[in-house]
Amino acid sequence: MGAGKPTATVWDESLLANPHAAVDKRTRVQRMFAAIASSYDLNNRLHTLWTDQRWRRIAVDLAGVRPTDAVVDVACGTGDLAIAFAKANPRCVIGIDFTYEMLPIARAKIDSQKSKIKNPHLVNGDALSLPLADGSADVVGIAFGIRNITEPAAALREARRILRPGGRLVILEFSLPSNRLVRWVYNIYFRHILPRTATWISGDRSGAYRYLPQSVSTFSDRQEILRMMRDAGFEAVEPFPLSFGVCVCYRGWVRP
Repeated sequence: MGAGKPTATVWDESLLANPHAAVDKRTRVQRMFAAIASSYDLNNRLHTLWTDQRWRRIAVDLAGVRPTDAVVDVACGTGDLAIAFAKANPRCVIGIDFTYEMLPIARAKIDSQKSKIKNPHLVNGDALSLPLADGSADVVGIAFGIRNITEPAAALREARRILRPGGRLVILEFSLPSNRLVRWVYNIYFRHILPRTATWISGDRSGAYRYLPQSVSTFSDRQEILRMMRDAGFEAVEPFPLSFGVCVCYRGWVRP
């Protein structure tokens, strides 16, 4: 039933022990997302029961978007967060992703809503070297992308670089629920059910949906993410757990 094109395995068992330690993680992540781009939205919706869209709306609310704001969606993928930001009516939205195959899908979704939102601009670029000037943005968002970046701390410093005084950073990322019962149910679903059903739906051969739970469980925990944000220069950093802690929205500010 696969919607995506068959591709060679990107993540084998040895690499999945800790995918963040792969020396060529950047290339592997790019190949993986290129392989699943066409089925990415369908799997997101089905496997979160459309909750992923609610999480994005919460992130936009926490960012406090104003009509004069310039907003940047880093690792924008198929454009869901960029569209959610655009619905808040800022001055402009720029979506940036280093997997080109995601961007035509984002553009088609944006074009389908062009009567309702200002037109976000899409750029094929790297979170570690954003093609934007210092202090040129008021809000930066990263939805489910920070753990896929080779150097997340460096990406946070880049976000800080492009933000003006008073700017806000919001990050959405999966997390392990703190409640033991919820975590047990979550792990069964996330580690055993989702990889099988998502792989079947997408026809994926890259190992993307085995990478997903491993990339979450081996990534930095909440305190480490908050520490990285502080080290990058953000203040008043806070975590906002969502859906029993399955997802967390992190927010940080640039000193006015």
